[in-house]
Amino acid sequence: MNIAGYFVKNTVISWMFTLILLVGGLMAFTGLGQLEDPPFTIKDAVVVTLYPGATSTEVEEEVTYLVEKAIQELPYIDKIRSLSTSGMSQITVTMKNNYGPNELPQIWDELRRKVNDMSSSLPPGARAPMVNDDFGDVYGIMLMVSGEDYSYRDISDYVDYVKRELELIPGVGKVSLAGKQQEQVFVEMSLNKAASSNIDPQLVTNLLNSQNLVSDAGNIQVAGDNLKIRTSGGFRSVQELEELIIPGTTGDKLIYLKDIATVSRGFQNIPTNLLSFNQNRAINLGISFSSGVNVVEVGKLVDAKLASIENARPAGMKIETMYNQPNEVDASVSSFVWNLIAAVVIVIGVLLVFMGLKSGILIGLILFLTCLGTFMLMLQAEIELQRISLGALIIALGMLVDNAIVVVEGILIGRQRGQTTLEAAQAIVKQTMWPLLGATVIAITAFAPIGLSPDATGEFAGSLFWVLLFSLFLSWITAITITPFFAQMFFGVEGEKQQEGEIKDPYAGAFFVYYKVLLNICMKYRWASTIAVVITFVASVAGFAYVKQSFFPPSTTPIFLVDVWMPEGTDIRETQNIIEAMEAKAASIDNVEFVSSTIGKGFPRFLLTYSPEKNFGSYGQIAIRTSSFDTLETVMLTFREFAETNFAQTQLKFKRLEIGPSTDAKIEARISGPDPDVLREIGAQVMSVFNATPGTVNVRHDWRERVKYISPRFNETQARRLGIVKSNVDKSFLFAFSGVQIGVYREGTTLLPIIGRLPAEERIDIESMESLRIWSPVVNGFVPMQQVVDGFDVKFEDPIIQRRDRKRTLTVFADADFAYDLLPAALFTKVKPQVEAIKLPPGYELQWGGEFESSSDAQESLFATLPLGFLFMFLITVFLFNSVRKPLVIWCCVPLALIGITSGLIILDKPFSFMALLGMLSLSGMLLKNGIVLLDQINTEINEGKEIFQAVFESTVSRVRPVCMAAVTTILGVLPLITDAFFESLAAVVMFGLGVATVLTLLIVPVFYIIFFNVKYRDYKTF
Repeated sequence: MNIAGYFVKNTVISWMFTLILLVGGLMAFTGLGQLEDPPFTIKDAVVVTLYPGATSTEVEEEVTYLVEKAIQELPYIDKIRSLSTSGMSQITVTMKNNYGPNELPQIWDELRRKVNDMSSSLPPGARAPMVNDDFGDVYGIMLMVSGEDYSYRDISDYVDYVKRELELIPGVGKVSLAGKQQEQVFVEMSLNKAASSNIDPQLVTNLLNSQNLVSDAGNIQVAGDNLKIRTSGGFRSVQELEELIIPGTTGDKLIYLKDIATVSRGFQNIPTNLLSFNQNRAINLGISFSSGVNVVEVGKLVDAKLASIENARPAGMKIETMYNQPNEVDASVSSFVWNLIAAVVIVIGVLLVFMGLKSGILIGLILFLTCLGTFMLMLQAEIELQRISLGALIIALGMLVDNAIVVVEGILIGRQRGQTTLEAAQAIVKQTMWPLLGATVIAITAFAPIGLSPDATGEFAGSLFWVLLFSLFLSWITAITITPFFAQMFFGVEGEKQQEGEIKDPYAGAFFVYYKVLLNICMKYRWASTIAVVITFVASVAGFAYVKQSFFPPSTTPIFLVDVWMPEGTDIRETQNIIEAMEAKAASIDNVEFVSSTIGKGFPRFLLTYSPEKNFGSYGQIAIRTSSFDTLETVMLTFREFAETNFAQTQLKFKRLEIGPSTDAKIEARISGPDPDVLREIGAQVMSVFNATPGTVNVRHDWRERVKYISPRFNETQARRLGIVKSNVDKSFLFAFSGVQIGVYREGTTLLPIIGRLPAEERIDIESMESLRIWSPVVNGFVPMQQVVDGFDVKFEDPIIQRRDRKRTLTVFADADFAYDLLPAALFTKVKPQVEAIKLPPGYELQWGGEFESSSDAQESLFATLPLGFLFMFLITVFLFNSVRKPLVIWCCVPLALIGITSGLIILDKPFSFMALLGMLSLSGMLLKNGIVLLDQINTEINEGKEIFQAVFESTVSRVRPVCMAAVTTILGVLPLITDAFFESLAAVVMFGLGVATVLTLLIVPVFYIIFFNVKYRDYKTF
């Protein structure tokens, strides 16, 4: 008694196994987490070092170089990119692909230690480096809080209250704020009044610092009690600052701070980040989720919490949603679940039509139980329901019934020959159990490069492999265990009764008659058949050049982004004016649901595939959501036409949200070398090539335009006589133009910087710089600035210096115009030879980034494990047949699937994307699986004593129904995915590739077999 007999006879065990799958699967499905996209680790950390007053070149040479050198010593580093700007160094450190979420926390600690250890070698004036490893936090819910008649302080107070409430919700990992303005206390000191009283501004600064400083006054023992001594005098309100007495003045008159200065409270004069929503200034509340949670359920808790605190919302203040991942996930998962249900219905419908009512219901039941069992394994492996895992289930559906079809088909044939159901089940399971296992393992192994690929793309699509592993292996288990058990229940114990001497031919139908004729012709004219297939294959290889190439498609979420770059050096307030004008137009376009913007830097990361831009005052980004995906392109074109016509001074980039890992631009040309001037010259040549190529947009480079700066000529000799040093001059200009921090005001949990600056009426402009006065300790009074500054020069500098792997690198970007029917890969093919023809000076090199690099890296990671995977698959076939020639018969058919792949992609006009590549790999497993089942049947019939040609012919005929059924169910199972933007190319590859390959399996495999083994032809009617 084999395993099939055991489960047929031990009904209690069979029912228990069935109930475990049924009840456990249903419970697991409700407990699975839900996400829009699968999680993948952002392996980046950012090291920020402030160096106030330094030029970008000084920052690069004195700070960035040293920090990069220290970081480079870590063995985990993949690449280092740095951005040196005036007063700030930002270094992005990317770790190698083989380090995952479990290793990264320790790596970030080592990075911090390495950076802290080297901080003592930084130049005087440089601040301690800050390491930010939360760079990959994703805020799945983006709330915008605004109030038209409210100040930032009012909005901020309410936002702080909401933040505290949201942080208490189970499943919420973090709540962050963006767009919140820094509140400050301004001391506007009049130089005219300070000069009349002969007061040194530095004296006021020292006084404010010491007066509001927390210090220990000790304690004293009184009557056995230990009493603390706490001296009064700290500032309890902003108004008390004005009553500060300034010492050191002559005469009997007391001078208060209010006599020479006005004290007020407000927000920073030059903001760093401004947000708006529907043209109202706003503060962003970003909510990230804990790992493994069902974001849909957490989203409901967030909605409930907001509803419960609605009474605390001030009238006229609004909380609006910019992005709600739970809603997107709910819609996405619901869509996929319906696709899954549709696929299940299609598969079961096909089975009912071609295998009869009982067989169809039986295999459908096994399919249902296998899917439920897969949910149990997914829950244990912490794989959520998301785009990839649900897609994997749909892809697997057709293959999940393959094993059950073979077993049920064998049972039906055995029953037709008079065997009992138990005898037929035992016979077919004994015959096919190990070949089916080998075929299943091969099908799983075909997807292994996806699960084993260490890069971000592999991590993103990795759940595809694991879900297929769980489901396919479970399908083999259910096929040889509970399928025979239910077969006896459905078909009965006894086989079909036959007349004595009657042998019923199960392959006598019209379909089999025509098929036998076609198979006979192919086997008779074996070389002509082979040549015809080879010619068709060569044509498909040539035709593949006409297939569009892509990496990952854009998302179908109806949101698009517009990057707006003003000329470098533009004040953030001027950028704000331009963005506001654009928002007003965008809001008036039909089918626009909302318009939101961020100025100074990008939005908080609300998608894994969204990369926020770093801090630039000349940068703004507009997010526009349309009523549906169908209206997205129309709105984009309308808005682009307006923006390009009315804002010629801006540089615009329109982009959709991405599915899968994305890059800054689809086409990137990186030029590395030592001299900034030469880099800019080469970059200009590359840009001219891009601009001259039709279909390119967003052509730009990341060093931006050179900017002007004012250089006062410091007279060191005269300054020494007056006791003035260069830093005094710098502080005077800082005090006059921007304001300088001269202390801290404490208010509860908040520390507000005290900013000293000139009053509005004295705040100088560029024409009056020479008349500015500066304090001289030698004369104990103010002297005109022109006594220590001989004049002012206007010069140019590089505002941004980019480095990559410690080399100065200028990157030229370009994208494919969405208005053209042109994919980035096709555009890249046009510009690549032209750019590479540019002659580079010695010491300079060109590298390609963008989609080309990402796609190459992904394929390299994929193909790194591919040879080992294919070797393993080949060895399995060798072990199964104890032969080399027989596996070669099957493997010769695998490349022929390209005939269907090429024709399918061209007919459906789908690009060959990364997912299509995965589909092509999966096809190899499906084809090998069908071939193994066929060759196993041939072996069985040869061992039973049949002549070889007869065994090949009749075995092929006997495998027609299970092979065709497996192919049809798989093809129709992935049919719902043909309309999904992410899986459409994979579905096209599987449908057409498997369809053509199935025909080849049933016609060409037997032809190859008789060629490889030199089998003599016989007319099939003679046996």
